[in-house]
Amino acid sequence: MSEFGERRMKASSSLLVLVFIAGLVLGGVATAYLTFQQINMLKDDVASLRSQISNLQGNQSTIYQNITIFQDSVALVDLYASVKDSVVLIRGTTDQGTVQGSGFVYNFSGAMWIVTNHHVVYGATNVSVTFSSGNGYAATVNGTDPYADLAVLRVNAPATEFKPLEIASSSTLKVGEPVIAIGNPYGLVGSLTTGVVSALGRTITEQQYTGGYAIANIIQTSAPINPGNSGGPLLNYNGTVVGITTAIVENSQGLGFAIPSNTILREMHSLVTNGSYDGHSYLGVAGNDMDYETAQTYSTNVTYGWRIAQVTTGGPADNAGVKVGDIIIGINGTPARNMDEMSSYLEENTLPTETVILNIARGNQTQDIQVVLDKRPPPPV
Repeated sequence: MSEFGERRMKASSSLLVLVFIAGLVLGGVATAYLTFQQINMLKDDVASLRSQISNLQGNQSTIYQNITIFQDSVALVDLYASVKDSVVLIRGTTDQGTVQGSGFVYNFSGAMWIVTNHHVVYGATNVSVTFSSGNGYAATVNGTDPYADLAVLRVNAPATEFKPLEIASSSTLKVGEPVIAIGNPYGLVGSLTTGVVSALGRTITEQQYTGGYAIANIIQTSAPINPGNSGGPLLNYNGTVVGITTAIVENSQGLGFAIPSNTILREMHSLVTNGSYDGHSYLGVAGNDMDYETAQTYSTNVTYGWRIAQVTTGGPADNAGVKVGDIIIGINGTPARNMDEMSSYLEENTLPTETVILNIARGNQTQDIQVVLDKRPPPPV
């Protein structure tokens, strides 16, 4: 081979080597660039994931904090501390010995009053009120209403003793809403119990004080109530009064009753100024709830409502033409499935002398009867 040919081959080999080296360099650079891009993308993904995790943690914290507000015992501690000085112990003397119950301070028209149950002070003398400070003072019964089991007491005590509670409307209460009761069960001053609103619109009957008339529109609660709690406040978790504890069912667990706060608000002016309240509507009938078995007994297909068994001569229902055997299934177009709903509607929405329309089932027909309401006869002495 000639010298020229050898030089050419060597030059070609050198060029190939250079091209190969350049390829390696370019490939490395390209690979490094792609790797750098992938690293940046991975960093972006990691940052995005961290942001999402942070947001999730923030949401979880918010949920936890909301639960804490309503369930943490510290909240109840603060609530109790803010209202305990407003609850009082009431004592009195009757023919049966010493009686005691609970009450709370309420500011009505700039004057301080003690609100309690009628049955706490019924027939009692030497009535006294003891505040959370331990100081006790003589009290006077200013007004009572047996038909709502309410009483208002007047106490001549220094202004520093009175720490009034606010009263909220009970119309907004819902079944399941948490409530607390504070009172003096068995003389254990300032006891707190918790529960929920178990039902609304119940009725209870107290023969001794009301002569068998129903105390209507009652709150049922699972908050434990015992003798001595009567007259104490039933409060929502804002610390405002929604009812006044009044009764229990003997040998039951978690079955207590409270007068709704709307009744207190409605009657307070009359109890303070007149010493009584006569705004309970009266139909002049007696009867029993309907159900499937009762409907079969009376050969009717109406399985709800309130069947009239007795009509008082000369009473509102009698004057309007209501008859024994009629079934009240509604008032003013509002269904009444039983006595609880009928009595609660009359208590909450009507007054004596007003006209209501009774929706009646008579035989196989329904009809509307206008009735002019009267007021209940005076309660038994």
